Amino acid sequence: MNVSLTPQLEEFVRRKVETGLYTSASEVVREALRLLESKERTEREKLEALRRDIQEGIDSGFEDLNMQEIIQEAHRLRKEGRL
Repeated sequence: MNVSLTPQLEEFVRRKVETGLYTSASEVVREALRLLESKERTEREKLEALRRDIQEGIDSGFEDLNMQEIIQEAHRLRKEGRL
């Protein structure tokens, strides 16, 4: 597989190899792809957790409030020292 990089990315890869931490450009690209894969997995897990939390909130029988009611409730809680 051949990959085309911008001049800036080519220079970045070259500098990484020059540090001695990587033995080749391919090694740098493989590491970058592993990091991208890990990042995507983490984001997917966070989204799944958020969806579960939202569903849990819905299933708990939440009360449907409009924005004015939410503001009034916040003011009430603040006056009571609970917010």
